[in-house]
Amino acid sequence: MADRLNGYRILILETREEAQFSKLLAEQGADVVQCPMFTIHDAPDPAPVEAWIRRAIDRPFDDLVLMTGEGLRRIMKLAVARGLDGALVTALAKSRKFTRGPKPGKALREVGLEAQQTTEKPTTEGVIEMLGKLDLKGRRLGLQLYPDKDHSALTGALSAQGADIDTVLPYVYDSKAADANIVTAINDMAEGRIDSIALTNLGQVRRLIEVAKAHGSEAKLRAGFERTLIASVGPAVSGELAAHGLRTDVSPADDAYFMRPLISAMAAALAQRKPRAAAS
Repeated sequence: MADRLNGYRILILETREEAQFSKLLAEQGADVVQCPMFTIHDAPDPAPVEAWIRRAIDRPFDDLVLMTGEGLRRIMKLAVARGLDGALVTALAKSRKFTRGPKPGKALREVGLEAQQTTEKPTTEGVIEMLGKLDLKGRRLGLQLYPDKDHSALTGALSAQGADIDTVLPYVYDSKAADANIVTAINDMAEGRIDSIALTNLGQVRRLIEVAKAHGSEAKLRAGFERTLIASVGPAVSGELAAHGLRTDVSPADDAYFMRPLISAMAAALAQRKPRAAAS
């Protein structure tokens, strides 16, 4: 097969779908080096999330906007614990559903629902652009947010369109727990032990920069990027890399911002190189 990755060491930073990504790479023969960027926990106080669920059931939203698949899964986890999952799915079926990229759409399908519309680009700006074409005046809109992000531009835009917004933040990040792993990954790249790093969301780029600064490893990180094939899943990640003066070596073709096309693009690029293990 043209897209085999035998002998190549691939560094992945994904947390939410790390197991699936690792499996796909391993199927192509890659030696996968896993580095979770953060630990995800349920919201420390479940009361606001449960209250949101009950509001959604008692008076179904006109519109539902999901920013992450993880968010819906955490909401459903709490709904199951409270015996509200059936009622919640029934209520959400009545709403128009919009997703930021394909991952929330996958989470919807897991509970038997479908998104009416998905952003072309999996970014907040893409959500604003998508919803900006709709008449939201007077409509009740459930908005699932995610941590460590300023959502004021999104909520401001929706408010300006006249939407009655009801937000929920169902999980939090514990970033400190993963710092040691990230420093190790930076060292591995700098010392030439990694063939390619696969970046699947812009938060990964930010975390790498943040941890490198906190631990005095900025020079090592940039040296590592110089030695390593940088694979980006799409324009949001590539834009974040560029914002930090970093390049993108390979990315899937337009509108194919998924794991399998990313792996194929990586394999095609790496085929021009010898694996570091072979080169040594």
